[in-house]
Amino acid sequence: MNQNKFLYVVIAISLLCVILLSVCEDRYRYVCQNPDKFDLPECQKPRCLFTQTCPEYLVAPILTTKVEPPKVEEKKADDDKK
Repeated sequence: MNQNKFLYVVIAISLLCVILLSVCEDRYRYVCQNPDKFDLPECQKPRCLFTQTCPEYLVAPILTTKVEPPKVEEKKADDDKK
C-alpha cells in the first residue's frame, strides 16, 4: 500500500513539473519590451511617451545611460535653498 501511494505521489509530481515547464514561455511585461514588436505604432514616439513604454525606457536603460551622482557643491547649494 505504501509503495502504491509513493508511486502515485511521484507520478503526480512528475506530471505537475511537466505541465509547469510546458506553460513557461518568453513573456514580456510590456509589449514594447519585445524586440520583435519595436515597430508597432504604440512603441513609437510620441505615442509611447505618454505611457512611458518606449523601448529605450524599457530595455535595459541602466546599461545605456549612466546617471551621475550630484557633486558636493551642487548638493550644498540645494541644502542652502531649504
